[in-house]
Amino acid sequence: MQNASMRAGNAAKRKPVILMSMGSQARSGHDYQVMTKKYINPIIQIADCVPILVPTAYGPINIDQYLDMADGVYITGAATNIDPSLYGQENKTPEKPMDRTRDLFDIPLILAALERGMPLFGVCRGMQELNVALGGDLHQKVYTLPGVNDHRENPEADVPGQYADVHEVCPVPGSWYAELMQVESFKVNSLHGQGLNKLGAGLEPAAYSDDGLVEVVHMPGRKVFTLGVQWHPEWRATENPNSVRMFKAFGQACAEWAEANRT
Repeated sequence: MQNASMRAGNAAKRKPVILMSMGSQARSGHDYQVMTKKYINPIIQIADCVPILVPTAYGPINIDQYLDMADGVYITGAATNIDPSLYGQENKTPEKPMDRTRDLFDIPLILAALERGMPLFGVCRGMQELNVALGGDLHQKVYTLPGVNDHRENPEADVPGQYADVHEVCPVPGSWYAELMQVESFKVNSLHGQGLNKLGAGLEPAAYSDDGLVEVVHMPGRKVFTLGVQWHPEWRATENPNSVRMFKAFGQACAEWAEANRT
């Protein structure tokens, strides 16, 4: 009876589970699957969820089983670019590393999560993967576009300097995102050389940078939380009220999805 009571108590306290896909990284002659801790922090500290890190190195065959364990999907940034052949372009930045193995996992993961109606949050590269998964494409060199700022980080700055807030983001008036953020504009960091061009099916801009680049996308046709942002809200997220709003909303959406689908 005591064990049954303990199990019931643990079940009642179950936190939402968020799936996070890892990426490939070569170190000292070995192939690692990695996830930077800064991406995990707000999932635990703000969203109050449990992260599950899954490898991308073995292909997408087990995606449905992974999703069976999850209540939401979080597609993070990385130092790699998306393989441009996946959105019909030649590679214009051959000097930058790619992670095609991750792409070939994340794209079907995103589509499967959307089909299941699960909450989804994409950050930087993750926002770009969301766009590509839905048939959109990218500007491979945002810094060459007329009238657009250079959104890349300063490689000579220290890490806090690279993640410093450098430009304004303005939510689209009247959007749910504007209602969530509760401000007309706010400043964000910027560490990307690529950006969204043609938007994928169902995606709409939810915020722009001060130079007109799309910085946030959402899917108004879906009732559940679906968001992509181009900057890095995970950086020192607990110190940033704008990051806190987004990760809290994501965590709440995952909790609601779990309650509706696991009872």
